[in-house]
Amino acid sequence: MPDITASQQPKPQPASSRRAPEAGRPFFGLIDPVLVPSPTQFEFDGAVGRAHAAAAWTWMVRDLAPDLIDAGAEDNDAARAALDSVLPELLQRARKAMLEAEDNPESERRMRIQFGGDEPYGRLPAVLHALKCRSLLEKAQAYGRAVNAMTDEAALCLALQSMPLNDQAVYAVLMQAAMGQIANPHRLMAAVIRTVGATTEGAIGRAGYAPLIDAIFSHAQAQIQALQQFGPFADIDLTCRAIERFHKLMRAVTGYVEIGRLSRWATVAGGLTTTVSALIEPRLRDVAPDVNRALRRRDGTDRLDSDLLLSALNGCYVLAAVRECRDSLALNALFDQTWQQVGQALEMHVQRNLEQYRANPMDRITGERLDAAIKMAELRFNTEYADVLRRARDSADRRVM
Repeated sequence: MPDITASQQPKPQPASSRRAPEAGRPFFGLIDPVLVPSPTQFEFDGAVGRAHAAAAWTWMVRDLAPDLIDAGAEDNDAARAALDSVLPELLQRARKAMLEAEDNPESERRMRIQFGGDEPYGRLPAVLHALKCRSLLEKAQAYGRAVNAMTDEAALCLALQSMPLNDQAVYAVLMQAAMGQIANPHRLMAAVIRTVGATTEGAIGRAGYAPLIDAIFSHAQAQIQALQQFGPFADIDLTCRAIERFHKLMRAVTGYVEIGRLSRWATVAGGLTTTVSALIEPRLRDVAPDVNRALRRRDGTDRLDSDLLLSALNGCYVLAAVRECRDSLALNALFDQTWQQVGQALEMHVQRNLEQYRANPMDRITGERLDAAIKMAELRFNTEYADVLRRARDSADRRVM
C-alpha cells in the first residue's frame, strides 16, 4: 500500500457511526509474551504494561487505521494472521503520526488525549518495538524452555551468547519473553557471572546483560497482581506460587550480583521488596487470630464456620510459603512472631480437639475441626507430626466400630 501521511489518513468518523474495539487481548495476543500487569512501578524497554498496550490498540483501531483493522473480529488465529499481514503498514502509519506529533504541538496534544494521558502515550515506542519484534517472541519463549533442559553450564553460557547482545533493544524484548518460561533463573545468572567473569553490576552492564536483569525484575513485579487478592475465596495456590516465583527471581539477582547501594537496580529491588512485603504483611497478621477462632469450640450449640476454617487454612499455606521465601522479603520480625504464635495455638487446639473427639467420636463437627487442625499442623510442623495425629484420630474411630 502507498505511504499515507498523518494528514492524509481518513478523517475520524462521528462517534455514532465509528465502531470501538471490542474487549479482549490487545493486538489479538500477538505481543502477549511481553505484556505485564498494569500499573507498574518499574518500567523497562522490553516489557509493555497491558493497559498501555490496550491504549495503543484502541488508538490504532479507532483513530489510526480503521480501514486496516476489523474492530469486531473475534480473537482467534484468523484475526491474528490478518492483523499480522497489515502490521508493516500499521507500524509505518504509527511512526509517521509520532513524527508529525513531534513537529506539531497541536497534533501531539490531540494524540495524548486519544491515548488517555501522557503515560500511555509515552509508552507507544515500546509497543511499536514489541510489534516489530513479534515474529521473534515465540522463538524467545522456545529459548527459555530450552534453557530449562540444559544441564551443562558451558552449554548454558554458549546459549547466553547466542542472543543479540549488540542490539540491546531487541535483546530486552527477547529476554522479557524468554524469562516467563525459565523455571530457575538463578542458573541463568550463574552462567552470566561465569561468562562475564565478574559479579558487579557495572561489569554485567558493560557485557550487555543488563536487559536480562531488568527482565528478571519485570517478572518479579508481575507477581504483585496475584498478591492483591483478598478474602476467603482468593486463589491461595496462585498466591503461594507468586510468592515462590518472586523469591526465585529476586534471589537470582540479589544472590549473585553485587548491587551498589544507591544504584538503579538497588532502588528497583528495594521498591519491589517493599511492595510485595506490604501485601503479604496483613495476611501474616491474620493467621494466628484466624487459627484460634476457627479451631475453638463454640459455647452453647457448637457449629463449624467453614469460611473461617478456610481463611485459617489459607493463612497457614501463606505462612509456609513465606518461610521458604523469607530471604527475599522484609518480614523477618513479623514472620518469627507469627510462626511461634501459630505453632503454640495449633499444639493447644489439636490436643483439645483430639481429646473431645476421643470422648465422642460421633461428633461430626469436632471431627471436621480436628481434620482441619491436623492439616494446619502439617503445614506448620511437618508431615510426620501430622501422621501421628491422623493415627490417633483413626484409633478413636476404630473404638466405635
